This record gives sequence, structure tokens and C-alpha cells, in this order.
Amino acid sequence: MTTLGTATVAPVLKLVGIHKKFGGVVAVNRFDLEVRPGEIVALVGDNGAGKSTLVKIISGLYQPSDGEIWLNGEQVNFRDASDARKQGVEVVYQDLALVPDQPVYMNMFLGRELTKGPLKTLDRKRMAKHTQELVDTLEVRIPSAKATLSDLSGGQRQGVAICRATHWASGLVLMDEPTAALGVAETAKVEALIAKLRDRGAAVLLVSHNMDQVFRLADRVAVLRRGQQVAVKPLADTTHNELVAMITGLAS
Repeated sequence: MTTLGTATVAPVLKLVGIHKKFGGVVAVNRFDLEVRPGEIVALVGDNGAGKSTLVKIISGLYQPSDGEIWLNGEQVNFRDASDARKQGVEVVYQDLALVPDQPVYMNMFLGRELTKGPLKTLDRKRMAKHTQELVDTLEVRIPSAKATLSDLSGGQRQGVAICRATHWASGLVLMDEPTAALGVAETAKVEALIAKLRDRGAAVLLVSHNMDQVFRLADRVAVLRRGQQVAVKPLADTTHNELVAMITGLAS
């Protein structure tokens, strides 16, 4: 794992005292985290630990009950997910959120289509060109930007989703179990793409239940247990058994 001197670089994402309650239930209690350019931070915890709640807060689906979100040095308050996307927060989900019967380039520009002329007709040629350039740059191996998404494999589709997030993100990409539905070979391809984003200077927050994947990809790990922040530490300073012990609350 290599990072771009992240210890001295200003964070792309900074969370300060993030607290979220649903009625009388505390889902996340005073969570702090920084994610810098050129690093992958893994967010881990058992089911119900608060991982998905945090991702939804960062991406604007939920508003925190308390705490601060800073993006690229500025405090932000997202009204909803579209507001977060406008400010450059992109999420890659396990279920992709793509349209299978549309070509790759239309999925890349979904909701942000390029148009031309006074009638604002779709500029398909320009969208296809930009999409092909991006998938070539990130080495996502698909037949063409004009291929129908449903004709692609699961790994290729996830690659398209990651390309889309990379294209629209302002340096921060959230990944919520991006390989959970993939086989071993396609998982390896997607992991290579995630590592490439880090090497290009992106800040990546990766939610994963796969401890082997966390150790393969992440530079640091943040552990949640029942909504409580247990630890944030470099992967080089922990072990598989210690990490599992922090997640479960059981001695290793």
C-alpha cells in the first residue's frame, strides 16, 4: 500500500463528533474521522454497528443529529443526496444503482446528460467519447462505451459504477460493500480498480465485511461497534485477530 504523504495533507473528508439518533435509539455516537487524498480508509463493524448510517450521513441521505461534516476544508450541511452529489460526494453501492437496458455512456451521465443545440437534444457522441476516455484511463475492460449495460459481467458493471463515481466526485469516493455480490476473479479486478483510484490521489472510504479485503486495500481502518467508535488505526499496526476482537468486543 502506498499513500501520497497523507499524514501532512489536508483531509478531503473530516467528520467531527457525528451523532445520529432515531427516536431514543443512538445509531452513531460521536464519531470522528479524517480521509485524506491518496488513502483508503476501511470502515468496519458487525451488522447494526452504524456503518451504513454513517455512509448515508456523508452522502446526504440522513442528516446528523449533531456534529460537523467538512469537505475539502469547508463545513457542509447536505439537505439531501442530490445536494451531496452536487458538492462532489459519490457513492458506489453493492446494488450499483445503474440502468441495465441503457448503454454504458448513458449510465455514466445518468441525471447529468450532456445536450446540444437550441432543442437540448442528447449529445450521445460527446457522452460516449468522454466515457470511453475514462474507462480507458482506469483500464476498465468493457467492449465499448456504447455497449448495453445488461450485456456486461457483474465485475464490469461495478467497474462502470466506480468510473461514474470517479468522474463526478470531488476527490472523495464512498464504497459500500462494492464486491459483496462478485466472485473471486471479478472481486480481484474491482479491488485493482479501487487501488488505482487511491494511487490517482482519490480519498476512498470503503465499507467492507471482508477482513482479507480490508488488509489488502486499506491504509487505515475505523472500527464501529454498536454505534460506538472503537478505534482508528493504520492497518500496519494491527492484526486480523485484533481487528476481529475490536469488532466483536471479544478478547483476541
